[in-house]
Amino acid sequence: MVSEIPYSFLKRCASDILNGLSDGLSHFSGTSRAAVIFALGPDKPLMLCDPQKLLKGHEPVFKALYLDDQKWRHDVSVSSDKRRFAEIHAVKDLGLAGLLSNGGYSGSLFFQRWFTEHHPDLCSTGPTERWLEHAVWRFSHDMANEKELYTGISGYFLREYATHAVRDHIVDEMNRLLGWDSLIRIYPVLDAVLRISETREEGLWPEGQLLFVDPSMVHCLQFLVKFEDKERPQLANNKHVRKLLLAVDNSSRRLVSDGRFILGICDATLPPFSIRADFKGRHGFLKVNKNKVCSFADGRFGSTTFQAKLVQLEELLLESALEKADCYFLFKIAVSLVHHAQLRKHGCTIVLDLNQEPIHISGQKIVPSLDLRRPHTLNLAKSLAKVDGALHIGSDQHLHGFACLLDGRSFAGEDLARGARYNSALRFTAEHANIIVVVVSSDRPVSVIYQGVEEQGTCNIDFQSNCIFPLEPLEEWVKH
Repeated sequence: MVSEIPYSFLKRCASDILNGLSDGLSHFSGTSRAAVIFALGPDKPLMLCDPQKLLKGHEPVFKALYLDDQKWRHDVSVSSDKRRFAEIHAVKDLGLAGLLSNGGYSGSLFFQRWFTEHHPDLCSTGPTERWLEHAVWRFSHDMANEKELYTGISGYFLREYATHAVRDHIVDEMNRLLGWDSLIRIYPVLDAVLRISETREEGLWPEGQLLFVDPSMVHCLQFLVKFEDKERPQLANNKHVRKLLLAVDNSSRRLVSDGRFILGICDATLPPFSIRADFKGRHGFLKVNKNKVCSFADGRFGSTTFQAKLVQLEELLLESALEKADCYFLFKIAVSLVHHAQLRKHGCTIVLDLNQEPIHISGQKIVPSLDLRRPHTLNLAKSLAKVDGALHIGSDQHLHGFACLLDGRSFAGEDLARGARYNSALRFTAEHANIIVVVVSSDRPVSVIYQGVEEQGTCNIDFQSNCIFPLEPLEEWVKH
């Protein structure tokens, strides 16, 4: 019976999955924490395992949902037969701010729900949700086994689950839109996309779009070029496909594949269902119809949109003494400049001067200053951002200078692994009050620097492998 599961075995199972889930999602989406709540039986207490304090601050919600209200114990009738561990009665995501969750009821584990962070720059929550869904299945499977049969492999599965999570999400969407009879095999498609993304032609990374369609929907496309059946290149020949991408580079045209062969070149018309790989040089995006599923770069899939959300900057502006309207316009101006620099693949530095009177910065002063709330002057600022040096923007949303030099004395907080632009910003903000500097590097994430420190958008987690974490009754946890 589930009530006879040894406590030490229960801790190990939950800890192995937490380690694997956190490690895998951290590679896919950036530093990620994980947590789980579960009850072994309908009359057993809810237990919590949250070693990184992911759920801290949500105690009132959990108290109201699971302690004050006991409906969750009676809403679902499940078999107590461990052999039916794979029959998961799924429950909906709770919709808590900053969190994603997935859970359900099963014969081997009455109730469980897994949590992770909802990062602000996800292409889609779908792959992460499938990841959590698999954690639910693995925990149910492990609880169905006897202690002597436990292999500890669930954590390793979840650590390497990225491609499977992307595939599972695409299959779910395909089944929803097409039914169960599609002939496209997703794993070969994903494998081809990664191999093509790493294949350079004359030293250049691939650009252009590769469209995958179900054979039953080929007739929906408007072909500009259609290859003869006997001359169709195989999708597995990544070098040949990479060369053909040159024909659709920087255009609305697309290469078309049925998942096995390249069929030809079509226009921008989309069938009712399609999978699209949008190659953008060193990175790209995978889409189902028009919706992004994930990104890819360096031979692996990830969740990032490759566009800075600048959450840290927004928080700093809201905490400043500026009026909310001024914060809004300054933030929009900075985001527009950052995204333009990322799109054009050049670095730049933006100084946001929150002082009532802008400080003096060495550089090219602009008299009179330019109102960046006007589209034509904002476009000019985007061009000036390419010039060496920083843009100087005041709290009045005006551009006061460009090609500015950020000087300052060396201090212990510098990062010698970063370039001059980054360390100059550290020095400058360490010596000047009410200054925020946004550094955009052509090959690194965007950095928001304030008071000599880079503002981090995620927690630094010391998540050691093979750690066994304690379990805590939910009733005790909510009292902390």
